[in-house]
Amino acid sequence: MKTVKLQETADLFGAAALPARAALGPGAELLRGFAGGRDAALTAAIDGVVAAAPFRQMTTPGGYVMSVAMSNCGDAGWITDRRGYRYSDVDPVSGLHWPGMPALLRQLAIDAAATAGYAAFVPDACLINRYVPGARMTAHQDRNERDIDAPIVSVSLGLPAVFLFGGLTRKAPVQRVALAHGDVVVWGGATRMAFHGIARLVDGWHEFAGASRINLTFRKAL
Repeated sequence: MKTVKLQETADLFGAAALPARAALGPGAELLRGFAGGRDAALTAAIDGVVAAAPFRQMTTPGGYVMSVAMSNCGDAGWITDRRGYRYSDVDPVSGLHWPGMPALLRQLAIDAAATAGYAAFVPDACLINRYVPGARMTAHQDRNERDIDAPIVSVSLGLPAVFLFGGLTRKAPVQRVALAHGDVVVWGGATRMAFHGIARLVDGWHEFAGASRINLTFRKAL
């Protein structure tokens, strides 16, 4: 698969030298540092969700245990098991409804979407992923949502990562996008069904999340 790099590996984490906004394709935009400057509030919001719905490593329909640990908040949560990929309003671990989405997180997603041109976006689901060194997310499409006219909003926190943003088929060229703490990617419209993933996370330490990366993915699921 051909890879299209936005920057050289030597400059991988030099986010400060990059433009504040960058187009990744039609309807897709990178907002550098958009979620920055609110670490304490974000930590409190995420910790509150995880206290009620602890991180867990889910199993795919094919029996693969995912390297990324997950939790959810909002009206629905994304889950996977031997029965398939889907949204559920109930946490299968606790049997209770997922925690409500903190207002801070919802507003962050609304503001980022509006900045990228999606003024009507209001998320009802937030998938919280925790990556540790060695974890990755293989290329996939977000296709379990009922409303695919709504964009995806993805917030990167903690350790830097490489976001893999492809096209509408697995064979399409892939951009390797360096993400730093506070970066937000929004995609919708013509790129809403683009394949995307995260390259294997490298060792490191960040004051926000220690030796891990937290990703918040906001969607209109219901």
